[in-house]
Amino acid sequence: MPCRITLDGRARMIDLYTWTTPNGRKASIMLEELGLAYRAIAVDIGKGEQFRPEFLAIAPNNRIPAIVDHDNDDFSLMESGAILIYLAEKTGRLMSKEPKARMRTIEWLMWQMGGVGPMIGQAHHFLRARPDASEYAAERYREEARRLYGVLDRRLEGREYIVDEYSIADIATWPWIARFEWHQVDIREFTHVRRWYERIAVRPAVQRGYQVPAYTTPVPMPAD
Repeated sequence: MPCRITLDGRARMIDLYTWTTPNGRKASIMLEELGLAYRAIAVDIGKGEQFRPEFLAIAPNNRIPAIVDHDNDDFSLMESGAILIYLAEKTGRLMSKEPKARMRTIEWLMWQMGGVGPMIGQAHHFLRARPDASEYAAERYREEARRLYGVLDRRLEGREYIVDEYSIADIATWPWIARFEWHQVDIREFTHVRRWYERIAVRPAVQRGYQVPAYTTPVPMPAD
């Protein structure tokens, strides 16, 4: 990855505190797309490392991802959506400066943050992690996941990306859809979602960012 050097010869980069989750992958994919110098610091949420005091000082909500931008007076920031907006504004990329397009991008980013993330996250819990916990919850979140796929499919009809050009709205949403095998939703039923998903999946920066902070599996691809 590139490395920015200050006049005094010291490298200035971004520390990314993350794990191999959809929210974590949003930030690493964004950094890879932008080509910014960064250091990935693993926070193993399976071991409770997100509750360590040193991480709490950076991310008061004890959730990954979080960043510290040493190129900006060691500015720290939590919440994946905020990180995407910050990095887009820092670089002037992946979010339009045209007012209406900018707000449309933020609108769909908020859709992901308020809908896809929490609702599909619950589907992960009740369909995969605890399938025996509640038949009602499993059905509720399975159907909500399916509804959200439908919303996205209708949005993508006639479009290559969520807001016409590839943006932080796509980067925020794609890692959640990448777990389509967990959702008990057949992505092949959603033609426009599948087309969009596969187009983004082969981007080199997405391939790299998906494996941060460690390799897990190849990027999932729908079966023919």
